[in-house]
Amino acid sequence: MSYLGPEGVLAKKQAYFVPCVNHFYQNPPEFVRGEMQYLFDSTGKQYLDFFAGVSVMNCGHSNPAIIEPMIQQLQQLQHVCNIYLTENGVNLAEKLAEVTPGKLKRTFFVNSGTEANEGALLAASLHTGKHEFIALDLGLHGRTQLTMSLTGIGMWRTTDVPNGGIHFARNPYYFRDGEGLSQEAFEDQCVADVARILARRTSRVAAMILEPIQGNGGIITPTPHYFKKLKALLEEHEILLIVDEVQTGFARTGKMFAIEHFGIEPDILTMAKALGNGQPIGAYITTDEIAASFTRPSASTLGGNPVSAAAGLAVLDYIASADLCQRATTLGKLLRTGLERLQKKHPVMADIRGLGLMQGVELIKEGKPAADLTDRVLEKMKDRGILVGKNGEMRNVLAMQPPLVITEEDIAHFLQNLDEVLQEEA
Repeated sequence: MSYLGPEGVLAKKQAYFVPCVNHFYQNPPEFVRGEMQYLFDSTGKQYLDFFAGVSVMNCGHSNPAIIEPMIQQLQQLQHVCNIYLTENGVNLAEKLAEVTPGKLKRTFFVNSGTEANEGALLAASLHTGKHEFIALDLGLHGRTQLTMSLTGIGMWRTTDVPNGGIHFARNPYYFRDGEGLSQEAFEDQCVADVARILARRTSRVAAMILEPIQGNGGIITPTPHYFKKLKALLEEHEILLIVDEVQTGFARTGKMFAIEHFGIEPDILTMAKALGNGQPIGAYITTDEIAASFTRPSASTLGGNPVSAAAGLAVLDYIASADLCQRATTLGKLLRTGLERLQKKHPVMADIRGLGLMQGVELIKEGKPAADLTDRVLEKMKDRGILVGKNGEMRNVLAMQPPLVITEEDIAHFLQNLDEVLQEEA
């Protein structure tokens, strides 16, 4: 098969895409095929994927266990909209009620994480009769007007006229802001900042939305102490907690959902990305009580369609059969141990954080965020056939979120190459 190649794809992209859409790498490859933890470019070169399409391909690229049920569904019934009765959607909703924490039971299907968060915010407003929200600095919640207004990262908040009624609280970024304090004492200050907002600024807050681990913010990982104190404060003020699991969900951190590490139950939980393993699907799930407030007619034309729901069902089956939660825990510890070993050799690896197979390394050089170094590391790793992500406010955090089907050998290969690249950059 002939391909356009990187130059041809870039030429058409520059001619026909909206110019806001960018790409990784100075010399980007054109990817044409995937196989579990590997991608292949138009020249046939193989890459170990250590970013999983930004935490999407948890079950691996083109996994037969996922795509075969989708193909069968395509051949039988592709689409009729959820105003008609089909089985896959209700079966997937039933399964999600089983695997999500606490009393979460009622699901509304959409097509993306942005839509899931937008729907969750609407559900919170309908239930509480209030219309203001609290979000965290450096959170990322979507591309619509409302979810972008709730995003606390400047580069992703492209609207010049954000929605009103939104308040940003200090996020628990201990490495950057917690000097001189224990992590718990610092997190107490962050919770106190939410209390300050409630005391001085507003009494009309419907919900607070947050990611259990801030992915694009730089893999910022609080402790259970933070979440327990925060949830108690919100409950005291009758404010709902929306937990955005779009990037952290579906075994990524060693639990089905990351919030399970922290000892609290959300009022609404949002999901997307890995639920479809590459097939567009998103959803929010909430309790019977909150769902009962949403009775006006609503639908999503493509949300939870038979093919996407078939993918979601296959994903949940594969996570269970392949024991991906335990796999993420075991391999995540192996990756973390290896990164900590490299940190002793490479002072630029200033902080390592995350859970399971969601790990971040903040690169600091001469006391400053090393964004240029991060870009060079990504480029050199790509040239060696390994794909790594980057995130953080200053784009100086290496993001390691591989498919959960990687092996111990893959991790050793990754660590060896990262060691060599950092030595070259020393």
